[in-house]
Amino acid sequence: MTTGIYGGTFNPIHLGHLHLGEALVRDGLVDELWYLVSPQNPFKVDQALLSDEERLHLARLAVEGRKRLYVSDAEFRMPRPSYMVRTLETLRREHPDREFVLVIGADNWERFPQWYESEEILRRHRLIILPRPGYKLENLPEGITVARTPLLNISSTEIRRQIASGNYRGKGLPRTVWREIRRKGLYNSK
Repeated sequence: MTTGIYGGTFNPIHLGHLHLGEALVRDGLVDELWYLVSPQNPFKVDQALLSDEERLHLARLAVEGRKRLYVSDAEFRMPRPSYMVRTLETLRREHPDREFVLVIGADNWERFPQWYESEEILRRHRLIILPRPGYKLENLPEGITVARTPLLNISSTEIRRQIASGNYRGKGLPRTVWREIRRKGLYNSK
């Protein structure tokens, strides 16, 4: 079983994340995809986040009823900040029957040499890179696949900004996620 690991803070998870995951499964690049909700990105230590539990809850709402898309809280049980090399090591140990493939955006590929023990990740895992506008993906090492996924213009940062300003109406979010954000008053500046 090939399991794609797509890590992020998912603050909040949006339709772009879901469409990309569905495309990877549909195109046969992975058998299933796990959205790995990260408690803290080592590159974004000062980022304001909803609580771990709230982001995890929203992600689980988002994947309900979607085939072969799942949510993982594996990094919640690990030391912080969470480093992907350690996460993948833990997942391999806990699920020896799976082949884990790391899924990252082209923006993260550009910074990948700065990741903690990035060479170890490349030695042990295949990578799938999601194209992003403005990023060139050339001369890639062996074991890296560039997905043929659509370029979607949906941003968690922009969604949060619009919610805080009171101008957001739910475009770009799964209905269940938007309903929960409204019900709880999440991301409001007040």
